[in-house]
Amino acid sequence: MDCSSARELLPLYFDGELDRASGREFERHLDTCEECRAALIELDSLRTRLRNDTPRHAAPAALRERIARTAANALATPHANPRMRWLALAASWALAFVAGGALLPAWKIGNEPPIARDLFASHWRALAAASPVDVVSTDRHTVKPWFEGKVAQAPLVRDFAEQGFALVGGRIDYVGSARVPVLIYRHGQHLVDVFVLPPADAAALSHPLQREGYALEPLRLGDQAAVIVSDMDATESARFAQLIGAAK
Repeated sequence: MDCSSARELLPLYFDGELDRASGREFERHLDTCEECRAALIELDSLRTRLRNDTPRHAAPAALRERIARTAANALATPHANPRMRWLALAASWALAFVAGGALLPAWKIGNEPPIARDLFASHWRALAAASPVDVVSTDRHTVKPWFEGKVAQAPLVRDFAEQGFALVGGRIDYVGSARVPVLIYRHGQHLVDVFVLPPADAAALSHPLQREGYALEPLRLGDQAAVIVSDMDATESARFAQLIGAAK
């Protein structure tokens, strides 16, 4: 993948809309391209500034209708030049932002730190992918070596199948600008992600968070900072957190 292709995919990756294969190809490009990594970081910074610093006002209905009509007409034109189609797409994004309607609550995340948004998004993106697992194995002696050389530090890997939380495997994800290992467990119908984070990112998470039926809980996995993301109920989540926290 070259930079031109990567720049076209960047907004889709940022919003979690790429399929697993395309996302992995994009991430491989990021590993070797400082310019595209900087673009991704800047996009995240821009969204943070817009979310935190920009005043929000409801746009007049006439303005919303005019933007929507302009975007629809440009996108529907068979021979529209690429610039016009890009402007139409930008107009549709602007409409989503200024309208102050149904999309805004999903975008605004209150007082959550940006790292929390990335963790929830990574979990949801994995659930929507064809497979949320890169290395499928219930054997910790297979999963841990798979991470070595792919991330700065391979995570501590334990299986809790006897307690009802079976190791499924692992994957690598991006959280913020960091490439991090993720351990994946199954509990009944629930998939549970355990993200192992760099200390600097983990420091921003001081307490559990909830969003749209999913819970995020920071803890320790051996000597590493980790975060559990799942839709388990509070009792089962606490039980799993205790198992993870006691792992050595």
